[in-house]
Amino acid sequence: MSRAYETMRLHLTWPLLKQAVITPKTCFSYSVTSRCAVNTGCKLVKRRKERKPKLPADWHTLSWEERLADTVTPLWRMSYAEQLQWKQEQQHKILLEMTKQLAQDSMHPFSNDLRFPLLPIVASPVSDGYRNKSTFSVNVGVDGNPKTVGFYIGTGKAGNIVCVHGDHLLNMPSKHKMVARHYEDFIRLSPLKPCILLHDGGHWREITIRTNSTSHTMAIVYFHPQTLTPEEIAVHKAALVEYFTQGPGSVCQLDSLYFQETTMTRCSHKQSPYQLLHGQSHIFEEVLGFRFRISADSFFQVNRGAAEALYKTVAEMNRACVGGTLLDVCCGTGAIGISLSPQMERVIGIELIEQAVEDARFNAALNRVHNCEYLSGKAEVVLPNLMATLNSDGGLTAVVNPSRAGLHYRVVRALRNHPAIRRLVYISCKPDGEAMRNFKELCSSDYKRKIIGEAFKPTVAVPVDLFPHTLHCELVLVFER
Repeated sequence: MSRAYETMRLHLTWPLLKQAVITPKTCFSYSVTSRCAVNTGCKLVKRRKERKPKLPADWHTLSWEERLADTVTPLWRMSYAEQLQWKQEQQHKILLEMTKQLAQDSMHPFSNDLRFPLLPIVASPVSDGYRNKSTFSVNVGVDGNPKTVGFYIGTGKAGNIVCVHGDHLLNMPSKHKMVARHYEDFIRLSPLKPCILLHDGGHWREITIRTNSTSHTMAIVYFHPQTLTPEEIAVHKAALVEYFTQGPGSVCQLDSLYFQETTMTRCSHKQSPYQLLHGQSHIFEEVLGFRFRISADSFFQVNRGAAEALYKTVAEMNRACVGGTLLDVCCGTGAIGISLSPQMERVIGIELIEQAVEDARFNAALNRVHNCEYLSGKAEVVLPNLMATLNSDGGLTAVVNPSRAGLHYRVVRALRNHPAIRRLVYISCKPDGEAMRNFKELCSSDYKRKIIGEAFKPTVAVPVDLFPHTLHCELVLVFER
C-alpha cells in the first residue's frame, strides 16, 4: 500500500466526515507538503480561465524539444512534489467553483469555502515513463521531412505545424520511443507517401503503441488506402511485417502488430476492423491481483500503478456500501467493477463500445468473478430501462467514469430518480468541463426536466494523479443523499 494512499485511508473516516459536512463553519482545504495534509484555510479564489502555467518569456527561442515538452508535459519544469501541490490547488479551485454554482441554485448563500473535505492528492507511484499507451503522429519534421514520427506543435490554421521526436518526453517509456523511431525508418524506406491531411493523398498515418508492465508490446499502424487495390495494400502489409519481424524493427520484439485501413481521423473496430498481421491478438495486464485483457481499441488507464491507487480509492469510498449492488456506468473493460467485486453482491456494468464489453465479460471469466454482468449500448438508453428492474435489497450504489463529454442528461436523471441510490461516486479527468454540468444536475434542488428524485450533496473528494508532468489528474467525488 502506497504512503499516499495510506494517508488518504487514515483521513477517510466516514463518521468524522459526515460530522464535518454538517458543521457550518468547518472549512476543509488541503495543500500537499511531503504528501501530508495541511489545512491552508479558506479563501475565495477567482477561477481563472487559463489554468496552464505560463510559458517562459523566451519560449519561441527555445529548442524544439523544450517547446514540445512545454506543450505535451507542461509541468515538466516542476519537481514532482511541486506538481502535486499545483494540482491540489487547482482541484480546490474547481470544487470552489462547483460550490459557488450549486449555491446559486439553492437557498443557501455561498460561504467562500468547501463544506466537504478535499483529501490530499494521491501521488502516482511512478512519475517518469509511466504511459502504457502512446499515439505518435506523422507530419513534417524540423528538417522538413514529411515522414517524421513524433508529436506536432503548431496548428493547421496557422500553417506552422512541426513534428518533433518525443524521445525526451518524461512520460514516455523507452519501448514506445524505440517502436516510433523504427516506424519512422520504415515509412522513410517505403515508396508510399505519408497521409498528413486525409483529403490530400498519401497513405502512412500514425502509430499507436501499447505495452504492459512486463514489456509485452502491441503496435497498431493506421493506413489510408486511397485508391490502392487490396492486392497492392497486401504488398505493403507484408513489407511492414517483414521489417518488424525479420528486419531492423525486430529489435522492438513486438508481441502484436495490427493494421487498420481508415479514411477517417478515428475509426472504430466495427467501422473498419483491426487486422492482426503478426503475433498475439491481445496483451494482458495485472491490476490489484486481477488480470485484464487489452484489445487494440479497448480503454485501459494509461498509468497502471496510479490506476491501482485510483481503484483502491474508489473501493475505500464505497466501503460503507459493501454487500449491495454496484452500477458501473461507462465501465470500459470492467476494471473498476471487477476490482470492487469482492465487496459487492452484484456488479452491473454498462458500456457503449461492444469490444470493451466483450473484454469485460472475458476479464470477469478469466478472474473467476461470477457476480459481474455487462450490458452493451448507450448508457442513456440502457440505464433508464434497467433501473425499473433493479431490486434495491442490500443497497444500490453507482460508480460513473464517463469521458470528458460527461454523462448524458437521461443517465443523470435515471440515477437521481431512483430512490435506492444513496451514494454515487463520480470519477472525472476534467471536472471543470462537462462534468460540472453533471454535478449541477445531480445536486440542484430546483431542477426541472422530469427530475423528481432527492438532490445529492458532495461529501468528500480525492484527487488521484494518473498523469504526472501534465495538467491533468483524476478527481474522485462522492455524492450522497
